[in-house]
Amino acid sequence: MKKIKTYIKESYNELVHKVSWPTWSQLQSSAIVVMIGSVVLALVVLVMDLAFRNGMSFIYEMLY
Repeated sequence: MKKIKTYIKESYNELVHKVSWPTWSQLQSSAIVVMIGSVVLALVVLVMDLAFRNGMSFIYEMLY
């Protein structure tokens, strides 16, 4: 039980005193970058999906 208590105490000390937390503006900037990246990635996947679907439809129409 003593090891667990020591672990929790050391973890708290590290999170409070040794970790450098981002400011609110840095957090907002990072969130905007992640949102823009997610939208771009979603659009790339959409284009790939549409291209594959159209390509497969073309191939199936040629075969049947």
